Amino acid sequence: MSVVPQPWPLPVPQVAEAVAAMYGGKRERPLPVLVRDKLGEWLSDEQFAGAYGVRGKPGWPPARLALVTILQLAEDLTDRQAAEHVRTRIDWKYALGLDLTDPGFDHSVLSEFRTRVAGGGLDRVVLDTLLQRLAAGGLVGAGGKMRTDSTHVISAVRDLNRLELAGESVRACLEQLAVAAPRVVAQLLDDSWGRRYAARIDTWRMPASEARKAELALAYGRDGHTLLKAVYAAAGSDPDLAFLARLHQVEVLRVVLVQNYLAVTDEQGREVIKRREADAEGLPPGRSRITSPYDLDARWGVKRDTFWNGYKVHVTETCDTSGNGSTGAGADGDAVAAPQLITNVETTDATVPDNQMTEPIHARLAGRDLLPGEHYVDSGYPSAQLLVSSLARFGISLVTPMLADTSPQARAGAGYDRTAFAIDFDAQQATCPQGHASSHWNPVSQRGTNTIVITFAASTCSPCPVRTRCTTSASRRRQLTVHPRDVHQAQLTARTAQGTKDFQSRYALRAGVEGTIRQAVAVTGIRKARYRGLGKTRLEHAHAAVAVNLIRLHAWWNGHPLDRTRTSHLARLELALAS
Repeated sequence: MSVVPQPWPLPVPQVAEAVAAMYGGKRERPLPVLVRDKLGEWLSDEQFAGAYGVRGKPGWPPARLALVTILQLAEDLTDRQAAEHVRTRIDWKYALGLDLTDPGFDHSVLSEFRTRVAGGGLDRVVLDTLLQRLAAGGLVGAGGKMRTDSTHVISAVRDLNRLELAGESVRACLEQLAVAAPRVVAQLLDDSWGRRYAARIDTWRMPASEARKAELALAYGRDGHTLLKAVYAAAGSDPDLAFLARLHQVEVLRVVLVQNYLAVTDEQGREVIKRREADAEGLPPGRSRITSPYDLDARWGVKRDTFWNGYKVHVTETCDTSGNGSTGAGADGDAVAAPQLITNVETTDATVPDNQMTEPIHARLAGRDLLPGEHYVDSGYPSAQLLVSSLARFGISLVTPMLADTSPQARAGAGYDRTAFAIDFDAQQATCPQGHASSHWNPVSQRGTNTIVITFAASTCSPCPVRTRCTTSASRRRQLTVHPRDVHQAQLTARTAQGTKDFQSRYALRAGVEGTIRQAVAVTGIRKARYRGLGKTRLEHAHAAVAVNLIRLHAWWNGHPLDRTRTSHLARLELALAS
């Protein structure tokens, strides 16, 4: 399929007249109509040309398909419903420039569009284009305030435990081979294979006893190894079957078996399949462990009391309270402040910690020329190094509470923590509360981070009368680990400031991003992935961010104030009684 770039057609006069008649006077125009009126032809087919070929029958214009996916998320529609809206909704026809009799397209076109765009790495095109347009209009810009938070995203596949994963991986491989090489599968089948793999593994009840579960797990492992040996033997003996070793589910099964089973030799010299145990043979780290044969990017994640299989999305939005110079007119003629708009979304697998995303978020904002002056984040995002590097590299001041000192002395609230020691970086020496100087100053690198290990002599610490308040080490001496001078000072300053009322009043601004995430969840269902794979999930989240932005712009264009909230009758009564 190819793309023939064409200008976005103007609304058909018949449709435009009908819309004008239906939404005349004070009646507010719907979102699709105002998007077309205010933004015009803001997407072009050339932006998506890299996802399509140069030959073949021209398909539906990708720019208009992109707008359909945004409107689809804004109204939380399925592909079939979105395709039907293109055929029947007059406001959608107005936005897309279609005639009243235009038949639209089959719903499968949307799935193909997403596959091409995600595979071509063009998932950010729509958000980038909208932000460029808004920046030109003064609605977003660099140097203001922004805030970021993350939330979990549940994958679009069923949750499987290790037993179910092994069985379903064998079944998925058999299903693919049954089509690609039925003769290879026919040579292996017997009654036991049919009983175990005729239906999805998670659709029938697993054995209750641990012994039966262990027996079934070994059966899955043996079947998987037998199946792979037959596939590799067939691929090696017949050039026409060499493609079997490269089949997707064959490779998935190989990885699942490597991660969960071992092939060992018993006392009789026979090969025996053994299941890996975490406390014996060890298991791969969670960041690389496959959780489903149908979504190789999903991972198990945990955050406080939430445990999920899938991804994590980070949402960044503007939060300037003084406004950015752009206002709209409210219903009563008063000026309405510009909306808070999402400027970035980053989607990762569930194992990536928040603090690893701070610099990528800043780099993405820098690429859009939208770097804020102040960035409000929770304590999961910063580190002592990031306080310094964000300011030095990007000119961003992180407004965030720092994690507390985790040393035994600090956790106990008694004894001498690091703040009790005077550290002289010029003399490369630390002095303890009793006035004794350190004996060693060793700059080292710990997990890729530059630190300084300061050690006091055992001859100094052993006879000290307050040694138990300082250290309980078996070496009978105190050891400190501190950051280099600039990082150390930044950390101390941040921890001191975060206890003040001024910081707490400033930091309260960050809480608003949780409302944005709630809106994205309620409107677009951002917390549950619609599609499989990290690429398509990233595309979904980028388009969901555009949908939320357009919804907020729609409210602003219609003059709705930002602080419009509901007050319950009970709350009003309480306020009246209090007065």
